[in-house]
Amino acid sequence: MGEQMRIVVTGVSGRMGRMLVETIAASDRAVLSGALERSGHDWIGRDLGMAMGGVQSGVVVSDDAAKVFAAADVVIDFTAPAATIAFAEAAAAAGVAHVIGTTGMTDAEIAQLEGPARQTVLVRAGNMSLGVNLLVQLTKRVAAALDDDYDIEIVEAHHNKKVDAPSGTALMLGEAAAEGRGVALADVSDRARDGITGARERGRIGFTAIRGGDIVGEHDVMFAAAGERITLRHVASDRSVFARGALKAALWTRGKTPGAYDMRDVLGLAEQ
Repeated sequence: MGEQMRIVVTGVSGRMGRMLVETIAASDRAVLSGALERSGHDWIGRDLGMAMGGVQSGVVVSDDAAKVFAAADVVIDFTAPAATIAFAEAAAAAGVAHVIGTTGMTDAEIAQLEGPARQTVLVRAGNMSLGVNLLVQLTKRVAAALDDDYDIEIVEAHHNKKVDAPSGTALMLGEAAAEGRGVALADVSDRARDGITGARERGRIGFTAIRGGDIVGEHDVMFAAAGERITLRHVASDRSVFARGALKAALWTRGKTPGAYDMRDVLGLAEQ
């Protein structure tokens, strides 16, 4: 077995940050080498283990990305778009790989990752789970097999603290469906319906977002025609599936050439 990969976790006090710390701690292939939080956060300067209510870990929470990245191989980042762009630039400057699970990024923000991706390995996905990425591939295949007689609707549900809608995963599924049909999602997307909207337009891809309670993540892709419906469904009942996928992506980056990748590359599904 090779040397353990040194991993930095950003936004370490958040739900995903904590889950990532626990997932890395349970792995014999990786070690947590650094932890980042925003400037002014109560955890800055504290031992991470103590801050999380446990025993001393030897990792001090920092707000200095350049310093922390200098002693790392890869950074796993589930934060916010502006922070992710800054981390991408810092990771590229330090020559460390960057795994991004941040959602809610606009096309313009995603475009700002192109520069860093020319300098280092950058893996970005709206969802890191194996099951979801298989669902994406299935969605593309089914959409390619069925014509516009089948309306496509994507329904997603998440906890009441999620700030973006539709979810990054729902958009991944929409992109897959649009690709299967040979169209651009931006040209056929219906994001909201309210009031007298008229009949559903043929060929459109609809999105519905549900927010409530502590729902981890549920996604349905429905193909509905006269007389029948086909529904592809994925339910995440534990946030650890995303952390395990992110760790898999981090381990995959070793030895890869600089460039922009996604979970299809990590899972060997890119050409399928």
